[in-house]
This record gives sequence, structure tokens and C-alpha cells, in this order.
Amino acid sequence: MSEAKLVVKEDGPILVSGDFSLCDGEGNPIETGGKATIALCACGRTESGPFCDGKHKQCD
Repeated sequence: MSEAKLVVKEDGPILVSGDFSLCDGEGNPIETGGKATIALCACGRTESGPFCDGKHKQCD
């Protein structure tokens, strides 16, 4: 797999792709479903945290 890449979208999520692992604040792994790219919430309004669910579109 390739090196991890993070892309911060303006007024949107943080896209993560490549070779990465995702853990919670205690270091426990968070399942990503084997996806090559995931979108992490940057607005804090998601109901499916830490993943983006599109709520940023409703933010001012």
C-alpha cells in the first residue's frame, strides 16, 4: 500500500487514503471497513463519528 495521505477539504471532511490505521483516543482500533479512502468529520456535527456523514453541508 502507499504512504498515508490526508487531504483537508475546504468546509468539508478530511480525506485519508493510503496505508493508515485509525484508533480512538484510548488507542483502540476503529474499523474502516477495508476502504482505501475514508472521510473523517471536521465539523464535529456527524452522527457517525469519527466518519463524515455530510452534516458539514448544514453548517454556517
